Amino acid sequence: MGQDADIAVLERLYAAIEARRGADPGLSYTASLFAGGGEAIARKLGEEALETVLAKMSGDRSRVAAESADLLYHLLVAWADSGVRPADVWAELARREGVSGHEEKRGRAALGEGEGKGGGSANGL
Repeated sequence: MGQDADIAVLERLYAAIEARRGADPGLSYTASLFAGGGEAIARKLGEEALETVLAKMSGDRSRVAAESADLLYHLLVAWADSGVRPADVWAELARREGVSGHEEKRGRAALGEGEGKGGGSANGL
């Protein structure tokens, strides 16, 4: 799959997630996430992130792929719940393109953002 096709998969998934907002939570897992509210969505996202980390630590490539798919789905639900569209994220990644991860992190720290360990630019080296 090419880069544009990969991005299109995420955008189609986001559209499907948005379409389920307000649907019957008994019939739609996505609707049940929205019905649980922002804190529940954030907790589920954290759970999926941890499962992805544990899969990575296990060294099982197929498990990393499966858990990553779950993480991306729940991340898109969190975006939708927060009013963030995929284009917003693509624009932020484009803004960071070619910027050193250390430089980008210093810029966020100067603004009071991105404090703590980890973080850094998603595409800066």
